Amino acid sequence: MAQVTATAEKTVPAPVDAVIAAVADYATTRPRILTEEYTDYAVLTGGLGDGTSATWKLHATRKRTRHVKAEVTQPTPDTVVETDLNSSMVTTWRVAPAGEGAALVSITTTWNGAGGIGGFFEKTFAPKGLARIYGRLLDNLASTVSS
Repeated sequence: MAQVTATAEKTVPAPVDAVIAAVADYATTRPRILTEEYTDYAVLTGGLGDGTSATWKLHATRKRTRHVKAEVTQPTPDTVVETDLNSSMVTTWRVAPAGEGAALVSITTTWNGAGGIGGFFEKTFAPKGLARIYGRLLDNLASTVSS
């Protein structure tokens, strides 16, 4: 099993504090920014940052759906981490200053991939597909916090 990593980032024209607050808001902001690849989204406990528990289905492809049950931590003020209790998947959101009134948001997801030929294809194609989904998610975040 090899570790697989997918990453996307975007500069968002909004203050860092507003962006990290939006990223950590699973109750209001998160449902508004999700793309069509996310279904059955629900907050189970909390809703704002550290201590939140949420669930959703991520339809990475027509045939590949992952049921995520995420436990959320905020190890630093600029970082939100979603640890999937159903798999080895960990998604880290980081927000950094990017000039006057702007923030650089990055999403990085890692998981233990399959072995063999299936693992080769997963490691080759899954990061690109997930990065495309994350790109649209970040576009939605930018629209939401800059409006």
